[in-house]
Amino acid sequence: MTGDQQAGRTVTVQAWRQAHGQAPGRFESYRVDGVTDEMSLLEVLDLLNDRLVAEGTEPIAFDSDCREGVCGECGVTVNGRPHGPTANTPSCRQHLRQFPDVDVFRIEPLRSAAFPVVKDLVVDRSALDRVIATGGHVAVDAGQAGDADATAVPHQRAETALDFAACIGCGACVAACPNGSAHLFTGAKLLHLAELTYARAERGRRAGAMTAAMEAEFGPCSSFGECAQVCPAGIELSAVAAVSRERLRRGWRRKDD
Repeated sequence: MTGDQQAGRTVTVQAWRQAHGQAPGRFESYRVDGVTDEMSLLEVLDLLNDRLVAEGTEPIAFDSDCREGVCGECGVTVNGRPHGPTANTPSCRQHLRQFPDVDVFRIEPLRSAAFPVVKDLVVDRSALDRVIATGGHVAVDAGQAGDADATAVPHQRAETALDFAACIGCGACVAACPNGSAHLFTGAKLLHLAELTYARAERGRRAGAMTAAMEAEFGPCSSFGECAQVCPAGIELSAVAAVSRERLRRGWRRKDD
């Protein structure tokens, strides 16, 4: 390994700084030395924050948790793209080796009217939680639990449900949509539960409640498909179509209520 490889490279981070949601925000530019190709974008922020703390400066606030692409907490916008330059990859898994020719990273919060800024890169994504609270669950009778295999689920149906259950609720689909739509997120949740035998009894009520909550919090679908291009879980665009389909089905089958 050469001395240059050991020293790493130098990048410029243009980070959005905002003290709180009502304060004016601005970009501040930082030079970060010693960055290696193995680092993720979040690790670059860690390195920068270590220096800012050592200098007695307020570190950049950002969300993260598992750093394995599972929790959905890490979402930021990098050079105008939710999560970063690499498609279908969360911010914590965007490594610098994937874009060796990029030396300037403009990092800002996920931009959507439904996601107000809390501080710096941190946004409030509780609008997604409010959609889930209206119907993203299954009601079961209390008492002794039945056998695990008492309710059969066909293999292909179970696989489909798992595909849509992979949504991690990061909010990148909302930020990518010019209308701030949450159709991909809502459709994934609706399809996940619609495929499961024990959840189908509430299918109509769930569709009505979740789509109403979605429309109250988010904008209409743009039909451009930007959401699927940034989704870390690779949720397919068929989830978007499911929103209208599930709502229409409820209108035809009111006995589901």
